[in-house]
Amino acid sequence: MGWGISFISTKVLMDNGLSPIEVYIYRFALAYLALLLFCHKQIRSNTWRHEFIFILAGLFGGSIYFISENVALQYTLVSNVSLITSLSPLLTVLLIGFLYRSERPGKATIFGSAIAFVGVGLVIFNSSFALSINPLGDLLALLAALCWAVYSIIIKQLTPLYSALFITRKTFFYGVLTALPFLLIEPHVTSPAVLIQPKLLLNILFLALFCSLFAYLMWAVINGKIGAVKASNYMYFQPVVTLVFSFLILGEKITLIGVTGCAMILLGVWLADYLQKRGSRAATRH
Repeated sequence: MGWGISFISTKVLMDNGLSPIEVYIYRFALAYLALLLFCHKQIRSNTWRHEFIFILAGLFGGSIYFISENVALQYTLVSNVSLITSLSPLLTVLLIGFLYRSERPGKATIFGSAIAFVGVGLVIFNSSFALSINPLGDLLALLAALCWAVYSIIIKQLTPLYSALFITRKTFFYGVLTALPFLLIEPHVTSPAVLIQPKLLLNILFLALFCSLFAYLMWAVINGKIGAVKASNYMYFQPVVTLVFSFLILGEKITLIGVTGCAMILLGVWLADYLQKRGSRAATRH
């Protein structure tokens, strides 16, 4: 639920003068400092190879993912961004199938993916045609979904070796570090003093402590216990939460084509998972 509402908090911060890059850096710098209080005994990972993997985790699960997602919020609806990034479970399955022959997706996954991607097409068409919104935002949201799928696969290699606290802390560190060069392209950098305003402070603290610190820790723990694919399934609820709260808080319109696209995305990801499980049970019985 927290990640579903996070899009709205991010939008509120950007509407009050912060750039997408600044929102990300302030959010995760605060989360990193808070996490450092609990996890500071080991600074470096065990090997330089692992350190490089953590840099990739910071890029794909941090800077590239969130900057793409935050910039997308400038061009399209909050509900669209949440909806399209919810495709990451399917993208995770497809990527794992591409990288590991033993885990290639079956016909059920491909069928569900096709339905979900048609839904994405409807959402993009609806926002671009009916609401005159730049499709660049929807495409950036799709890039963010792909980045999260890559991140899920990256930490799959790390969870047997490191604690959830350590993985999360390293991801935050390299995420902020790799985001700093993006500030060079910013025409104006907002002073951190603006965060003293109660409205902005509450939103940045919500993003840093709940949506970043707590949520990432839970994600790392769940990934270690049930795997990247099953963990990604819980993201299916994200767009529904965002759709409701963006309507209530931001006043975004809910159109018939948009709802149809949302339904097709959710149906596609659910159907792929359901048919795959049913096929596995049938194979086991025989």
